Amino acid sequence: MLRELRIRDLAVIDELSLELGEGLTVLSGETGTGKSILVEALSLLVGERASADYIRAGADRARIEGRFEVDGCADILDRCERAGIEVEDGWLVLKRELQREGRHRAWINSSPATTSLVRELGDRLLDLHGQHEHQRLLHRPEQRRILDAFGGATELSAHVAEEYRGLRAVEERLAEARRRASEGRERADYLRFKADEIEAAGVEPDEEGHLERDARRLTHSEELLAVTRDLYDGIYDGEGSVVDRLGQLSQSLGELTRIDPEGQAFEELHETALRALEELGRRLGEYRTDVEHDPARLGQVRERLDELYRLKRKYGESLAEVIAAGHAARAELTSIEGSEDEIERLEAERSASTERLEAGAELLSEARVAAARRLEETVGRSLPELGLAGGRFAVHLEPQDEVAPGGKERVEFRVSLNPGFEPAPLARVASGGEMSRLMLALKTALAEVDEVPILIFDEVDAGIGGEVAHRVAERLAGVAGSHQVLVVTHLAQIAARATAHLSVDKLTEGDRPRTRVQLLEGGDRVRELARMLGGDPESEVSRTHAEELLGAPSV
Repeated sequence: MLRELRIRDLAVIDELSLELGEGLTVLSGETGTGKSILVEALSLLVGERASADYIRAGADRARIEGRFEVDGCADILDRCERAGIEVEDGWLVLKRELQREGRHRAWINSSPATTSLVRELGDRLLDLHGQHEHQRLLHRPEQRRILDAFGGATELSAHVAEEYRGLRAVEERLAEARRRASEGRERADYLRFKADEIEAAGVEPDEEGHLERDARRLTHSEELLAVTRDLYDGIYDGEGSVVDRLGQLSQSLGELTRIDPEGQAFEELHETALRALEELGRRLGEYRTDVEHDPARLGQVRERLDELYRLKRKYGESLAEVIAAGHAARAELTSIEGSEDEIERLEAERSASTERLEAGAELLSEARVAAARRLEETVGRSLPELGLAGGRFAVHLEPQDEVAPGGKERVEFRVSLNPGFEPAPLARVASGGEMSRLMLALKTALAEVDEVPILIFDEVDAGIGGEVAHRVAERLAGVAGSHQVLVVTHLAQIAARATAHLSVDKLTEGDRPRTRVQLLEGGDRVRELARMLGGDPESEVSRTHAEELLGAPSV
């Protein structure tokens, strides 16, 4: 609901602040006073294409600000949340600034916003009738949504859309699986050869180091045997070995200790050295036993090293990388070999998803056909009462070759306002007044399902009067029971049914005109209704007629 509208330096409006309430609000005034400027201001506020021509003469910029109460408007709150807009305490403030030099700007709750986002939110906030650009019902997706809501098929429609998205997701996965399978078949032989070659080689991560050590030993086996023999004999086993000579010194160290007890430390060091030399001798003996002089074994080691070098040159800089390459090749090969199973599974899933989508779309089509006939009848009965005798409203359901997110058919509202003419799309109806009354008929039928909270009618009274004016007024009052409705009117019959009546007049200050808006109450309202009835606002007859319309006592 629009609670407050502020305008500054727009056309003939220098500064204006309006507070608005629930129900039906009418704006009346003499022709040329600027009533439609207020409607145009709202149009600009919600994203209408702006021009510097709107800026008041002598001003550099024009500002429009609207304060909306959106608590409970789930669609609007959801869009704000997705756009990252914080809505505190259920208030949404839109602001538009037009500049004579530079770019026009827009804000949503004090944050800069793109015109497209403002327009998107504006489409959810209000419908402007009499200005085609902001009539949400002119858009076919909105017509489809309204028809589904009218027919109680909103959940079914959402189910069809969800099934459609699910089917498309399965088809995308199926196409990807087929692509992988096609590419995989070309790689399968290579991957199989690669994995088999690496696995057959039985590569171990640390194998190369051990082989290089063995190769060095086998290459220099004769030298190693000679050196270890000399070391073994000289230190441990030969005549006059170091161990023998060191052992012979034990008696002398014992004599030293007998004379000087402090010599015991020398004995301990001697014992430690002797045990270390004996251990060294034993290990040299074991090492000498392990040294092989085996030319055949040396050839095998060199062949294995050559094989590992070849594998590294093909598949990685280290044996760990070679092993990893083998595992990766085997995994990819397994994936390729399993892709046919995946394709078969996805084809079955696609078939089941298609059946669910077709079944849901068929139920939705049946609901739409029934809802379309009821909506045609409901709106059709309203047209003569609203001065559109001979008018005909139709809901056209155009079958599609394939089920789309919106179902099996395109939904389009059509109308003929002249006998003998076939109904045409709403957007092609030329008369602003006729369009406004047609929209009023639709809004009456859709009052309980239309989610747009604010309706604005301009030209709804064009070309009508008498009993038709009363019927239009009744319909506007009825729609105002579930929406906030603003109407620019010249008809007293409509103004008399308003919850709030605003008068728009033009004043001249110096050489500049400006627009003033006043809330009319009591006698002021009676006098304005008398003026609208075409009589003298001060005459008793005109005032009596106005009071009768209001159902109020004489003032």
